[in-house]
Amino acid sequence: MEIFEALESEVRSYCRGWPTVFDTATGSHMTDEDGNRYLDFFAGAGALNYGHNPPELKRQLLDYLARDGVTHGLDMSTSAKRRFLETFQRRVLAPRGLDYKIQFPGPTGANSVESALKLARKVTGREPVISFTNAFHGMTLGALSVTGNAMKRGGAGVSLSSTVPMPFDNYLDGQMPDFLLFERLLLDSGSGLDRPAAVIVETVQGEGGINVARAEWLRGLSELCQRHDMLLIVDDVQMGCGRTGPFFSFEEAGITPDIVCLSKSISGYGLPLSLTLIKPEHDIWEPGEHNGTFRGNNPAFVTATAALDTYWADDALERATLAKGEWINSELSAIAASGEGMSVRGRGLAQGLAFEQADRAGKACRAAFDRGLLVETSGPESEVAKLMPALTITDAELEQGLALFADAVRSCQ
Repeated sequence: MEIFEALESEVRSYCRGWPTVFDTATGSHMTDEDGNRYLDFFAGAGALNYGHNPPELKRQLLDYLARDGVTHGLDMSTSAKRRFLETFQRRVLAPRGLDYKIQFPGPTGANSVESALKLARKVTGREPVISFTNAFHGMTLGALSVTGNAMKRGGAGVSLSSTVPMPFDNYLDGQMPDFLLFERLLLDSGSGLDRPAAVIVETVQGEGGINVARAEWLRGLSELCQRHDMLLIVDDVQMGCGRTGPFFSFEEAGITPDIVCLSKSISGYGLPLSLTLIKPEHDIWEPGEHNGTFRGNNPAFVTATAALDTYWADDALERATLAKGEWINSELSAIAASGEGMSVRGRGLAQGLAFEQADRAGKACRAAFDRGLLVETSGPESEVAKLMPALTITDAELEQGLALFADAVRSCQ
């Protein structure tokens, strides 16, 4: 480990909780240089919804590279991009009755969020953006301005302005009707709230502690945006691509956002790729007004196309994800009932065990690592152990991982 400690920045984080050198990975397992095998309930922070090196995707990627397919393409038209666009329209947009233009803003989720914020301000001619308590939207300055975590915001080193936080669903424990404060401020000319350009929201706050917005709350938010002429941006970077069951996490609520941010698992293989989906009437960019050197990652187009054809030709993956999510939730509920100071939250295959004593979450995750299971913490105080296995995890692997996690939690009581 000496080379990492000597040369790599102190900013590194995941490796501190998992102090080993990983070497290979397949499916739901990672193996280190010493041959120790770990069951992965982390899935690349949601970038590996189909597991490590899925065979069908790997085969098509290797074939593409072997024939000298275009790797770097900026926004040039390529055969790989064409096949992806056609497949995304056929497998994702058309079956859901969605009409979006597709922007390739750059390789990461933060790139998608930045483009969404810029476009919303351009469309409306207004500056303020409403975000929510405990939100996480990325680490670049625009995305960080709509992120709630004080430690991450503090790393900016500059003032993060032009955004206003509002309470996320159930933030006030049901003591105030949804959106009462928000709408009151919008209607009151003396509130000091300038008319917002947009609202940006995660349907499930992954980094914020697996906080789940109810479908009725999301519908209420969508209606509020329509009443006050604000664009609705859904950040589906971590919870999209089937993490909550449906391809888009907002499908359950029956809403149609003005702009959708996708990244992480859209490439299907852990390769950098992001999309910004835009209602056609809002696609008012001038050519080159927002660009990026690595927005045309053609190998990622290849694996993304293969992922859509392999996993989204029918609803089998969605149904399996929902069933596995209920299984995990039930097992976590049993763990919570066996001790004090624990509660369960989650949707689909984004589940969390929250601890009243925040440090217990980190201890449980480290105990899980010692048992061969990779689990990370989330939440503003790292008080939640977050379970996010690959959607393709087998029942046997899921059962094994849950048993390891239960034993890890018991060891920390």
